[in-house]
Amino acid sequence: MKLPSSSATDLNKKNMRHMITMNDFTRKEIDDMLELMALLKEARKDNAIPQLFKNKSVAMIFEAGSTRTRVSFETAATLLGGHALFLSPRDIHLGAKESIDDTARVLSRMCDIIMARTNSGETTKALTKMSTVPVINGLDCVYHPTQMLADIFTMKEHMPEGKELSDLTVAFMGDATDVCRSLLLTCTKYGMKFKQIGPKKYHMQEEWLKLADKNCAETGASYEITEDVSKVSECNVIYGDSFYWTTQLDEKEERLAAFMPDYVITKELLDKAAPGAILMHCLPANDKEEVTREALDGDRSVAFDQAENRLTAQMAILVYFTHKYNVKPSEETIKYHEDRINNFLERL
Repeated sequence: MKLPSSSATDLNKKNMRHMITMNDFTRKEIDDMLELMALLKEARKDNAIPQLFKNKSVAMIFEAGSTRTRVSFETAATLLGGHALFLSPRDIHLGAKESIDDTARVLSRMCDIIMARTNSGETTKALTKMSTVPVINGLDCVYHPTQMLADIFTMKEHMPEGKELSDLTVAFMGDATDVCRSLLLTCTKYGMKFKQIGPKKYHMQEEWLKLADKNCAETGASYEITEDVSKVSECNVIYGDSFYWTTQLDEKEERLAAFMPDYVITKELLDKAAPGAILMHCLPANDKEEVTREALDGDRSVAFDQAENRLTAQMAILVYFTHKYNVKPSEETIKYHEDRINNFLERL
């Protein structure tokens, strides 16, 4: 007897969205996610989180390791009444013994949402081609949307009195990383002023600036790519990230020589920023390289509030991208199946 698929893949896929970059979403859509974050954060404070992911599962694909992305998604699923599966390259055959397409098709039949932290934007795109459940980009060396949701929320929490997001000027100290690209596009979408401050060799590439230009034309935002460290005096947010990543270890010494000491975030540099400026950092932080411990632990730093808001963001993401596909059975339907199964078991 062949029954139709009972998986999440066949529930209700109309207008299904993936989350690859925040730039794919309107301001209204992002604002809705931020409002949902606020509601869930308040509920967590009162230990009263609604079970909005109950009986659901998130498949978490990790080609690269992460503290915050793994712990936040796994904890978020648990707090919301659901389940998270950690899938490393040792656990699944992604792109090796099994094609990415087939992996996406199988996971779609068993899970309600897929989160992927990959080493390539092409892998993330390939997952979306065949997945029939939402795919969330947990970082793919091109974009980092889940980080951005936490970052914008953190900025809202710590904005100077009477300010709007569009009033802020954000400085990213360092290389044109996936975080820097994502921050450029997210800040310009919100009408902010954005500055990348670092050596010319590591400035933002033209293709990303063209995307930012479109945002600026719509929102009145602006950006500046500069080597001039004194520009921090105009900035309300000073944002740090590593000067090299695990795939750039062969460039480590060259990069550190280019960035240090001029672009290291120190207490002295923060003192030159706009009054009330805050320090943000996506973590992990390399002590005394891109940021000093004194600055990271100082009263201007909100880096650990920012890290906690990764959990707030992941709770909102799991709910936002699955709530439309919830199918709530009636009490009669539950009893019908319970009786049938119990009757069968009694005959065994």
